[in-house]
Amino acid sequence: MQQLRDAFGRQITYVRLAVTDRCNLRCTYCMPAEGAVIVERKELLTFKEMYRITRVLTELGVRKVRLTGGEPFVRKNLIDFLKMLSFNDLLEAINITTNGALIAAHISDLERLKVKTVNLSIDSLQPEKFAKITRRDVFDQVWETYELLAKSKLKLKLNVVIQSGVNTDEIADFVALTKHKEMDVRFIEEMPFNGVGVRKTTEVWDYKRILEEIRVVAPTLQTLPLETSSTSRNFKVEGARGTVGIIPAYTRTICNDCNRIRITSTGMLKNCLFDEGVFSIRDFLRKGASNEELKQLFVDLVAQKPQNGFVAEASRTKNKKVSESMSSIGG
Repeated sequence: MQQLRDAFGRQITYVRLAVTDRCNLRCTYCMPAEGAVIVERKELLTFKEMYRITRVLTELGVRKVRLTGGEPFVRKNLIDFLKMLSFNDLLEAINITTNGALIAAHISDLERLKVKTVNLSIDSLQPEKFAKITRRDVFDQVWETYELLAKSKLKLKLNVVIQSGVNTDEIADFVALTKHKEMDVRFIEEMPFNGVGVRKTTEVWDYKRILEEIRVVAPTLQTLPLETSSTSRNFKVEGARGTVGIIPAYTRTICNDCNRIRITSTGMLKNCLFDEGVFSIRDFLRKGASNEELKQLFVDLVAQKPQNGFVAEASRTKNKKVSESMSSIGG
């Protein structure tokens, strides 16, 4: 079987697929208060187009798809699309990243499909602070989702974007959640994808600083074996059921064995989070491309995947400054 490999010998087995650029929250690190500019619905990939893209990618060796947004559950009939994806016999796992405000009623459906993991984004355990970060008063709905997911058969990961001067004082509280529950808490370095550029900060909370803070409350922290192509460096507090991880998304020390590509909600292929997009898969499909032509296109484009995020950022031509909204990129 033909496989997707880049010039550095890395095989692509994982695609992050944004199903929408819309979101029901307005997180400060993701987009401006007034929201990001959203595209017309006709510019979004249809579910049939997304299924076709995913099918072709699985025939090239992709085995995992993560659905992102915006917020995936803002897209109408998402469960129907998940059912479509679950019929793909080559696909081993569907994972979802969500803010949790809209999915409580769908968890039982997710358990019956090929969904394996739900990454729940929650940046504060304090309702008032949560509202300031998200600019929406939905903490109760998100916490209900957290409790339901913790009881479900789905693997639960909490995504926590560490923001200087905002939620660094809650790191210990998030670590404590792993003591009695089998879940992963992953602290993420803040990135400059909020639609206006880097947020002004007084301190740098990078991987090293976050780890130091975790060790304050867990001095006997155990380092877990590094998994191939993992986006996080993982640890375990002595006696805890769950794990703690740090995603060095901005300092970019996770690029060497990257096995991922991204497709935005408008069908733009991104070989790297930090590139500006390399080709419109949507336009290629709508011009009548066959599946074989689509396969060859993916092979050719993945061969151009940059070695790391720094190379990708330096190669930008249209917008040298990284300032897109994460909602438009795809989570």
